[in-house]
Amino acid sequence: MSQISQLQSMDAATKRKEARTVIASSYLGSTIEYYDFLLYATAAAVVFPKVFFSGMDDWVGVVAAYGTFAAGYVARPLGGVIFGHFGDKLGRKGMLIVSMLVMGLASALIGLVPGASVAGPWGAVMLVVLRVFQGIAVGGEWGGAALMALEHSESGKRGFAASFVNAGAPSGAVLGTLIMGAFSALPNSQFLAWGWRVPFLLSFVLLAVGMFVRLKVSESPIFQAAIEQERAAEQERVARTADNRAATKPVIPLLQVLRRPKTLIFTILAGAAGFALQVVLATFAVTFAVSKGADRQGVLYAFAAASFISIAFVILGGRLSDKFGRRPVMIGGLVLFIAYLVPMFQLLSSNNILLVFVAFTVGLMIHSTLFGPLAAFVSEQFGTTSRYTGASLGYQLATLLGAGFTPGIVAQIFKDSGQNTASVVFYLAAMSVVSIIFILLTREPKNNDLQTVRP
Repeated sequence: MSQISQLQSMDAATKRKEARTVIASSYLGSTIEYYDFLLYATAAAVVFPKVFFSGMDDWVGVVAAYGTFAAGYVARPLGGVIFGHFGDKLGRKGMLIVSMLVMGLASALIGLVPGASVAGPWGAVMLVVLRVFQGIAVGGEWGGAALMALEHSESGKRGFAASFVNAGAPSGAVLGTLIMGAFSALPNSQFLAWGWRVPFLLSFVLLAVGMFVRLKVSESPIFQAAIEQERAAEQERVARTADNRAATKPVIPLLQVLRRPKTLIFTILAGAAGFALQVVLATFAVTFAVSKGADRQGVLYAFAAASFISIAFVILGGRLSDKFGRRPVMIGGLVLFIAYLVPMFQLLSSNNILLVFVAFTVGLMIHSTLFGPLAAFVSEQFGTTSRYTGASLGYQLATLLGAGFTPGIVAQIFKDSGQNTASVVFYLAAMSVVSIIFILLTREPKNNDLQTVRP
């Protein structure tokens, strides 16, 4: 029986069961990947300035550490193109396995990089190289996980299903922050000497768990059906033409996406602010709160607790987008965050862990209503045979634009303004307005038919 026939004949209960399995697997795999990727954000905020950039002014060291952090975001679009190409040609499942393997190995090796006192500047160089491999891996991970969840789900539940992939980000942040926070309880000299390395080395363990999960995931039925249709159409074209070479010219997914650059550009600019706000909370806000006198471990635990609460709101955002549309929910989240920026920094500067926790919690709850629908919003813009490439490239370029350089830019703005948060608020608000404009200019994808939508 063909994949198309299997897809059509599969009963509703079987479809729902398979969808739940894939969603759970995508969520767990995404959590593990983002544990590795976002653990670096915490280390860049509280460890790397002292270990790899010692001897510099405190905020200069922070800016330099955030520069290595940005390297991962620069590499993410490359990962999206590489994994997207083979994911659109060979299948989603295999690419998810490879991406996790690369991520796990790169993260564990970060825990072995010697500091500046041993390797001088070469320690920072090794850090950047491994961060690049992390970026390539997560650039391929997100698209595959999002598409697996999306393409296994019913049309009216796609936002909810895909939101579990984005819920992996705060889940990974919770896991990474809790583990890093536990080791930060060590005396400062021991924490900087070896304690921070253990959470990275634990990636070996998580890699084994993740590979076990990934091997149990079934391939996307929509992808299989599309590939079967494409092969049948190709065979028919070959039979009808005398020039077989022209008839069998391969279709390159990246070129399919670039033929309609408007969709890609609008998707990138619509999503950029969401990543900027997310990364500022995970990096600059942590550093800022500690610089105002708050206990480092307390701030890390406050962020972890707030991230845990936000997981439910990411999923809620996806569910609301199934009912009201992706665009209204995302715009509402951005408007609320703009209004919240000033009180957020006031709470973070309070030197009170409870108020810092409130700052993180409210910020992440608002952000989650934007972040929840984003996976479906991006993925639904592209056709099946180029969806992995298009969604990955759009999403990862949005992260590069919004998150890759934002911690360094914000830290530099803050430093140059005499540590005045008004300049940071203005920068983040301006980015949010740009994203609101491009969300409004982008078509509402909630009701798109994934099997017929064009690239």
